[in-house]
Amino acid sequence: MNEPDFIAALRALPLHPAARGLLDDCAVLPVGGETLLVTHDMLAEGTHFRADADMADVAWKLVATNLSDLAAKGAEPVGVLLGHMLGRDDARFLKGLGEALETLGVPLLGGDTVKGTGERALGLTAIGRATHAPVPSRSGARAGDGVWLTGPVGRAMLGFEGDREHRAAFDRPVPRLAEGRALAPLASAMMDVSDGLLLDAFRMAEASGVTIALDLRDIPVADRARAEECIRWGDDYELLFTAPPEARLPVPAHRIGTVTARAAAPLLLDGKAFAEPAGLGYRHG
Repeated sequence: MNEPDFIAALRALPLHPAARGLLDDCAVLPVGGETLLVTHDMLAEGTHFRADADMADVAWKLVATNLSDLAAKGAEPVGVLLGHMLGRDDARFLKGLGEALETLGVPLLGGDTVKGTGERALGLTAIGRATHAPVPSRSGARAGDGVWLTGPVGRAMLGFEGDREHRAAFDRPVPRLAEGRALAPLASAMMDVSDGLLLDAFRMAEASGVTIALDLRDIPVADRARAEECIRWGDDYELLFTAPPEARLPVPAHRIGTVTARAAAPLLLDGKAFAEPAGLGYRHG
């Protein structure tokens, strides 16, 4: 079973309203007078990190990728729960975990530790507090909105390949928490770019029932000669958002396209229609 099929099967199970139909990055859970954002991401050896990766970097990335989901909701982090599989270099993992928690401003709440065999899988649950209502979602884009991106894509790809200038973008990404909080009152839809800009834009268009038209020349990329790869590779953790034309953005961002009424396909790139998500970015299975 591939990832889309598995998620579709999950939607047939009893879901809490906070799950938003499993169509968003976080559960949105009202508790008393607050709204909590809850997300869980995993990193798998051989997929998200190499077998010889510095485990301090792996720990940092595990925290950062989860906080990036909170950033896309304009949330303020409350704390994290760790799911750790013991293995090589656990001391290095703890060092990187401490650095991430201190630098990114989030405390550890608890979690679980297990001993296993084979390749490692590590998980983290991040909990945040909404700073604006309504909480941004993937589904709010409307015709006439501009499509914006907070920074370049493709840096993680180059870092993965060994480019020293961009190595930190792959090993130790920085979630756009401040930008997300600033944009939450203005963005009609928002999500982080984790699986590739094209695929994530496709998902936003699908969730919103619109078409997103992107202009390749306007998309900031780490390597213009490899722009097509940069917009598909993923792991960038910039924020992709839409905003009405009259919005005055509080943070630097690049306008990369326009939202239109739903046409034959959810995504256009320089006028070329993409009706299916295959080949647009990274999917498990």
